[in-house]
Amino acid sequence: MNLASLALAYARRRPLATFLNVLLLAVGVATITLVILVSSELEGRMQREAAGIDLVVGAKGSPLQIVLAGVYHADVPPGNIPLAAVEELARDPRVREVIPMAMGDSFRGFRIVGTVPAFVAHYAARLHAGGLWAAPLEAVLGSETAQGTGLAVGSSFAGSHGLAEGGGEHGDRAYRVVGVLAPTGTVIDRLVLTGMDSVWAVHDAHGHAEPHDEDADAAPPAREVTLALVKYRSPVAAASLPRAINSRTVLQAAAPAYESARLFSVFGVGTEVVRGFALLLVAASGLGLFVALTQALDERRLDLAIMRTLGASRGRIVGVLLLESAGLVALALVCGLALAHGVAATLGDWLPAAAPLAAGAARWRAEEGWVVLLALAVGIIAAALPAWRAYRLDVAATLAES
Repeated sequence: MNLASLALAYARRRPLATFLNVLLLAVGVATITLVILVSSELEGRMQREAAGIDLVVGAKGSPLQIVLAGVYHADVPPGNIPLAAVEELARDPRVREVIPMAMGDSFRGFRIVGTVPAFVAHYAARLHAGGLWAAPLEAVLGSETAQGTGLAVGSSFAGSHGLAEGGGEHGDRAYRVVGVLAPTGTVIDRLVLTGMDSVWAVHDAHGHAEPHDEDADAAPPAREVTLALVKYRSPVAAASLPRAINSRTVLQAAAPAYESARLFSVFGVGTEVVRGFALLLVAASGLGLFVALTQALDERRLDLAIMRTLGASRGRIVGVLLLESAGLVALALVCGLALAHGVAATLGDWLPAAAPLAAGAARWRAEEGWVVLLALAVGIIAAALPAWRAYRLDVAATLAES
């Protein structure tokens, strides 16, 4: 009988202990791997969505709130800002480009963003069908928006007040879908895009449903936008422009790179807690494997002594224990990695917000190599002492005791 067959036979003699050790290690491996998959996909997506945006400007308030609302569209903006102030900022020689955004409405949970065609160009989005908006109340849907709402080119819809579902509907001002964007893997996939004049028209009508004669000759209202994305003409602008905006204008400037780093420092605390729990599971499985191998060695002392008398070398005896441990670790690794990638793929298929996980689950990440090395190290450490005891087994004394 070769070493592999012998190690398998020994593992099958204690099915419950073998199953529990493999299960505990597999759960630990799966937890660590899933944390790696989720955190790396989230970090990668946030970096992709913030790429090329040097600054976000909005109303005075929290810089993190401005970045979350303007770059990731995951928070409520602090308020509106004068369009004139944004246009003045665009004329600053340190600024290469400013992309204004007017927000405040949504459709079935997807935000309606009034902006300019440069917004589409920034995300390198291509049209899947139709074209871009060219007149008021024409809308272009991101790929996830089109899929989630079932709308297509030619469809009409009315936006709801507010950035979440449940707001009052602007039924007197319906948008017409003129285009659908191809998937980009960025936040634009989850938006409804239109011109800023569309957002102004909807809100003007909503705010002046019953016009009075005395207002007929009134001056048009001063236009406002919600946020603006800013790109520097030169990296040197980072040293002076944000400070100048915050101290001399009504605007608040926030750097996505800095605020994202702050966000990840907070998010990282949670992932480290989960990862620490997973490491405890791995350590507990290693301890369980050590106890199982030690007990198994005590039960097999006579078997091993007989094998030695039949010509088996000490190395062969040690090899059986090491191979048994390695086999259990390998089985746990396969199960744990498969479980983690399977859970990630399932989450990506079931939850629209986690859709990138489905594609990420099919990729191997370098950090997973460290998980494999960790599990192998646990297996080697757990088998080291039992293997050393087997190596030093006194054949004569063992046979005499029996």
